[in-house]
This record gives sequence, structure tokens and C-alpha cells, in this order.
Amino acid sequence: MDGRASAPAAGTIVNALATGRGSAFAIDRETTARVELSGGGDVTGTIAGAPDADTRLVERCVELVVDEYGDGQGGWVETESEVPMAAGLKSSSAAANAVVLATCDALGVAVGKDGALSRADAARLGVRAARDVGVTVTGAFDDASASMLGGVTVTDNTTDELLARGTVDWDVLVWTPDERAFSADADAARCERVAPVVDVALEKALADEYERAMTINGLAFCAALDFPTEPAIVALEYVSGVSLSGTGPSYVAVGEHEELTKVQEAWNEYDGDTWLTTSRTDGARTE
Repeated sequence: MDGRASAPAAGTIVNALATGRGSAFAIDRETTARVELSGGGDVTGTIAGAPDADTRLVERCVELVVDEYGDGQGGWVETESEVPMAAGLKSSSAAANAVVLATCDALGVAVGKDGALSRADAARLGVRAARDVGVTVTGAFDDASASMLGGVTVTDNTTDELLARGTVDWDVLVWTPDERAFSADADAARCERVAPVVDVALEKALADEYERAMTINGLAFCAALDFPTEPAIVALEYVSGVSLSGTGPSYVAVGEHEELTKVQEAWNEYDGDTWLTTSRTDGARTE
């Protein structure tokens, strides 16, 4: 009983840490999961290229799907990712989505409009797993839904409700510094202090003014989480949408390719990696 699936990364439009409501958009870098199920026993997980990484999330995703749709199977799961871990690019959500779909694939469970499990509910299983193992503060349904469904999603993470969904066609620039920042370690109390500003960003997102929402969010969370605003200010000479992604340390800018190459020239002066990609209108898929 084997299954395979992939899910895209995502960037932040509005971080849900301040108010419980957030927004994210899918970007074209992927995490792939392979699942092999057998008669019974434990689930063991590995993360390609990271032998010491915490595998509790991917293992828990398999367990929850088996609990719901299987018959006590155990097995093995491996993820392989183009998405840097702990960089604010929703690597955990992408991994959870890929594993949930791969496990469904192994069990023969159809996911989608006419399937036993809707795509949104598949994302909610991954969110549940993330809460179970403590890798998220908000539950991250905004990140998970953007990765699973594609495009832009706006959500209430306190209820795992999808508030709105949209489509964008952006070129995307990412700068990822060398350091890493784990979402579960973010100072939630400081983030809550910028809630009035983030409420404005969410209003913009609900009105499909995604680039303005990103920029308002980015400046607010740079202040709350003590990240520099300079990368955003540099980008705003050329684009109108730029944000700290998640709880950092990555920054994401969106716009036209020609303008983003100018931002990339500036961001290349900083330590770390910059890379150009695109938004994704499709989301996670079984392979």
C-alpha cells in the first residue's frame, strides 16, 4: 500500500499570530511525500537530507489519516523538500499536506469534490496534526489551505474556517537569510500588540488588495518580531507587495519579473539566498 503526493510552499499575506485570522498564497516550490503502509505497528518517518530533523508531524499526519480511513496500519513516510525548513515559507504545512494526501493515496481514499474527504478537510487534518505535536501557535490553517488549494486564502485560524479564496498571477522573489526561526518559538504576546494594524491588513486582503495587505503586515511584524525593515523599504522602490513571511526570517516580494530582478540585485547584498519563482493557482496533488 504505497502513496505519493506533493504540496507547494506558501508566502504570507497576513500573519495570523496577532488576531487569529490570516492569509497566505501558494508559491512554486514543493515538498513531496512517499508513504508505505503495512499490516500494523508504528509509523516511522524520515526527512530527506535532514537525518536529525523532528519527524513527529509527518508521522502524526499518517496516524490521523489511518485512524480515520484505515484499519490500524503502520508504516513508513519520507518527505523531500525544495522548501527550506524554519524559514517562514510554510514548510511544515506543505509537508503535512503532502503526507495527508500520500496516505490517502496509499489507502485508496479519494480526496476532492466527489471524494470521501474534501481538500479543505484534508488540510484540516494536517493542521490537527501540527497542533498535536506543537509545531504551530495558530494552527496555521491559512498556510495549510493556501498550500492545499492553491491561490490565495483568507482564514480564521481559531475555527479553521475558510473566509475567502482568490487567484493571483505573480512573479515572486524570496530572500532567505542564513538563520532560521521556528514558528512555535515566536513571541505571541508582542505580535498581539500590533493587532490593530494587522486588522487593517486583513481588511485589505478580504477586499482583494493583497499587495497592500502584505506590506502593512510585513512592516508590522518586522517591528513585533524585531526583524529589519530595510529589505522591505528597498523592495518598495520597485513593487507594492512585500512582507516578512510567517515569523521569518524570509522576506517575500511580489510583482512583475523585471521589477523583481531589481529587488533581487539589492537583496543579493545581504547574506543568504535569493530566488525567483511564481505564485501557484493549483495546490497539493497526488502523484
